[in-house]
Amino acid sequence: MNLDQHAGGRVRPEVAEEVARLLREGAATLANPSSAHADGRRARALVEAAREEVAALVGARVSEVVFTSGATESNATVVRGAGRAGAHLVSTAIEHVSVLRALDAAGADGATVSLVGTDAEGRVDPARFAAEVREETALASVGWANGEIGTLQPVAEIAALVRAVAPGAIVHSDAVQAVATRAIDFGASGLDALSIAGHKLGALPGTGALVLRAGLDLPALLHGGPHERGRRAGTENVFGIASFGLAARLARGEREAFRRRAAGLVERLWAGIATSCAPVVRLGARESVPTVLAVAFAGLRGDALVAALDLAGVAASTGAACAAGGSEPSHVQRAIGLPPDLASGALRLSFGWSMDEASVDRAVGAVADAVALARRAVAAGRGVARSDGRVGPSRAA
Repeated sequence: MNLDQHAGGRVRPEVAEEVARLLREGAATLANPSSAHADGRRARALVEAAREEVAALVGARVSEVVFTSGATESNATVVRGAGRAGAHLVSTAIEHVSVLRALDAAGADGATVSLVGTDAEGRVDPARFAAEVREETALASVGWANGEIGTLQPVAEIAALVRAVAPGAIVHSDAVQAVATRAIDFGASGLDALSIAGHKLGALPGTGALVLRAGLDLPALLHGGPHERGRRAGTENVFGIASFGLAARLARGEREAFRRRAAGLVERLWAGIATSCAPVVRLGARESVPTVLAVAFAGLRGDALVAALDLAGVAASTGAACAAGGSEPSHVQRAIGLPPDLASGALRLSFGWSMDEASVDRAVGAVADAVALARRAVAAGRGVARSDGRVGPSRAA
């Protein structure tokens, strides 16, 4: 059972069937979409049909959608494009590492980077963010939803505040974890750039899109041929893009129903864990995407829980970067001020379109067994785990 779908989900059956059909067609879809012959035109038609579907998914113009290899490339294109020497860039301390590492690289090249902190539930204060913006700021980037704890950010409000201070700034959002359950209207959002990934919607991995406001002058990250209207060189991944288009159409058609179903499932998961594994702390804000449950068990080791769940056939993650000899708190856990004894016992459970109630109930049982085993080991070998569940920044059960 995959409960690590914020990292990578399942390909939808409809998508797998469509890709298999395209593969059976052979040469027509193996052609370069930039070629002038009939096979090339057929490949181009697949790419452009997918572009229409992705544009519709996020409320953008078709001409604003640029296909990439994934959100990491999309994020890097925006950050590196804006991050010239002497530029000022503003982002948050809880961004995806692809944004943070691109900001690091821009800083090494001479840009100045300001990172805005969050409250204890991972929310960014728009006024605090705007206070870091200068008239000459070149980029403001804030993730729509945090992939580790799920917290949603007031992207449109932040965009408006940034625009009032720095009219020339590029305002960007990584919306990878939001697009499956949130209605996004790029045209009305106040954004200049938006990053999404196909595999989070059930498409093949290795597909993504960068939505760029019409008229935005942003240097390309990859240089070569005039592909993607000169925005991104390299022969398009026809099969991946076609799968992205179909997944986008399916996601758009069922987004509201999926949001309601996912919200019910994540609360069922939390209720089961809170009952069977108390004391446990729930991380994140109440206003979050309904596809992730981040919890923490005081005094336990998250990596040990992940290993026990793996043996039980359940994929999960800690949300922490593993270091030699143990796990260190993730940058998100540090940003929200999670106490060390809770950060060490963090567990992230995330799912997508394929999750159902039976899977949730099996997951509750597996987590309960893993936690009980870990607590017995702690009591026998290293003292008793803390039992009060007290923590300031989170919700305890």
